[in-house]
Amino acid sequence: MKIALGQINPTVGDLPGNRALILDTIAAARERGADLVVLPELALLGYPPRDLLLRTGFLDAADREFAAVVAASRDIAVVIGHVLRGGTREANVADPSAQAFGGDVLLYNAAFLLARGGIIGHQAKHRLPSFDVFEEERYFAPGTEVAVLDWQGLRLGLSVCEDFWYEEGVLAAQAAAGVDLLVNVSASPYFRGKPALRYALARRWAQRSGAPFVYANLVGGQDELVFDGGSFTVRPDGAFLLAAPRFAAGLYVVDTAAAPAAPPTEDGIDTIHAALTAGIRDYLNKNGIPGAIVGISGGVDSAVVAALACEALGSHRVVGTFFPGPYTAPESADEARELADALGIRLIEVEIDPIVASLTSALSPHVAVEGVVEENLQARIRGILWMALSNASGHVVLCCGNKSELAAGYNTLYGDTVGALAPIGDLVKGEVYALARFINERAGRSLIPERTLTRPPSAELRPHQRDDEDLPPYEVLDPLVRALVVENRSWDEVARSFGEEIARDIAHRLRTSEYKRRQSPIILKVSPKAFGMGRRFPVTHRFGG
Repeated sequence: MKIALGQINPTVGDLPGNRALILDTIAAARERGADLVVLPELALLGYPPRDLLLRTGFLDAADREFAAVVAASRDIAVVIGHVLRGGTREANVADPSAQAFGGDVLLYNAAFLLARGGIIGHQAKHRLPSFDVFEEERYFAPGTEVAVLDWQGLRLGLSVCEDFWYEEGVLAAQAAAGVDLLVNVSASPYFRGKPALRYALARRWAQRSGAPFVYANLVGGQDELVFDGGSFTVRPDGAFLLAAPRFAAGLYVVDTAAAPAAPPTEDGIDTIHAALTAGIRDYLNKNGIPGAIVGISGGVDSAVVAALACEALGSHRVVGTFFPGPYTAPESADEARELADALGIRLIEVEIDPIVASLTSALSPHVAVEGVVEENLQARIRGILWMALSNASGHVVLCCGNKSELAAGYNTLYGDTVGALAPIGDLVKGEVYALARFINERAGRSLIPERTLTRPPSAELRPHQRDDEDLPPYEVLDPLVRALVVENRSWDEVARSFGEEIARDIAHRLRTSEYKRRQSPIILKVSPKAFGMGRRFPVTHRFGG
């Protein structure tokens, strides 16, 4: 049997556009002689649709477009993720915040089998993820039945994303009932290490069921989430028949009788690079934004963000800025210009010393403009200038903060935190350096100046300032941030591993800077736990553990 995997990049809520994309994919699969085409979870709506599911008229419009997809299955079978409406359920009708937003609508997240221009059957999702960035229990009801669908003498077991990750449940029941093919439709966002987890699970399901396993995943960026695709097919013996590339939309066709293909490679810093460029590209393109502004300081963070933006958008859509202040080193100016030349971007230079002097003069009769007041004044002047350029051009500002500094609150609210998107906000400092070196290796030349990679990092907001005077060394801070934010380790473990003094200092900074992160730009997620929608700590609390 020839199966086509439609690894598509839909836009959330673009129902006509997504329908056209799906129909084009089905047509291409038909032309390539496929018997069955598989498309991802909620392919027509985009993922995650969030409160659009509760918006009046949204599901009616979606069902009208879905009817065209059903009709397209007249001469090819289609498996696709879509919403199944199940009537109404009991709901809170007294509170208007519940009543006005469809709390009584009964919805299922389902995989549908379409053929001969109609719906053959469906399988509703049982396990509804409501952890990290997922919130499906807010919208969907869990499925309660397990189906095995008959099609052309074959028995198909369909499943939706999260059900794939559980040892018992939908897939176990289908395997026990006997199937000729297992198919999982997914909208599984990327983080480093996740593809290997999927591959291991898929092999086990194929071997347990004695049937090929087909996995179709979304690709592309949606706000802070980046979907890697990486769709695949596994034989019953665990060998791969197909491993589609990551972060590349396309139609990938496999014959279940074919010889094994090369297994997928592990993800590393190259995959992080692909994830971040995809996230930048789709954020700007899907929102119709013409370009990006990057505040280049001469440091590694801004250099990496500028290089990523150029990779994602093309140099013609990226504008660099260099705003030297009273304490900017001459080397920073040299490196900023060298970077801009290497990337081929325009560099706007504005001296901020006169602005600092003017504001200092205005404030001095009332407060002492020194210490953190003077430092943050410089950062906020730069923020004002970036946003003025954004208003003038329609470009968005890309924030250059990294995860280590965001965790420690080592940033200036309304200064270097301004912007629409923070591409490296989920990378600790060491990962930023690794990504910088990868960018240079990939280019075959030093896009990012070598001095930028070797000079001690500094915010340059006071004389001879160095990051390691304000923060623990990054080789200590990075693993401590991972322990606190990603691994959620207990206070006792962290104190034993890093020493009580340094652990208490960073834990305190993490807690007291929560309000800054609530006002930060969208951070592209590439780790199991990023700052953003997947981390929901209260701003006001007193738990010190």
